[in-house]
Amino acid sequence: MTERITKDMARNIYFGGGLFAILVFAGLTFDSVHRIPKLSHEDKITKSVVEGKKIWEDNDCVGCHTLLGEGAYYAPELGNAFQRLGGGDKEAFRSYMQGWMAAQPLNIPNRRKMPQFHLTPKQVNSLADFLIWMSKVNDQEWPPNIQG
Repeated sequence: MTERITKDMARNIYFGGGLFAILVFAGLTFDSVHRIPKLSHEDKITKSVVEGKKIWEDNDCVGCHTLLGEGAYYAPELGNAFQRLGGGDKEAFRSYMQGWMAAQPLNIPNRRKMPQFHLTPKQVNSLADFLIWMSKVNDQEWPPNIQG
């Protein structure tokens, strides 16, 4: 005996599957919203970190760099720049950032040039603080290697 799907059965499958998908989506959304504070350490955001993020956005750094894998892949990942370039030392990283930003654009043949943004030392320190804060976000082992 061959059984055919009736219109009522098709409607029930459609609505039942849709309801199931909505419930799964709602559950995953609820779980994500409750995990974000634990992963992001938002309680450690300082005024300098906020200013650094504004500098990041105002200068469209994400137009070339990635941060935790999001952004353009034109320039290096900066989510791990604190460990990679500062070795985990805040003062060493801030000094590195001061020198690096002042030296732009580098005139190295066959290399893409980062523009000179003419940031003040305070702005560079705020940008460094933002990158330090970003490096402490639980990125679940992203990027997979230290080079980004």
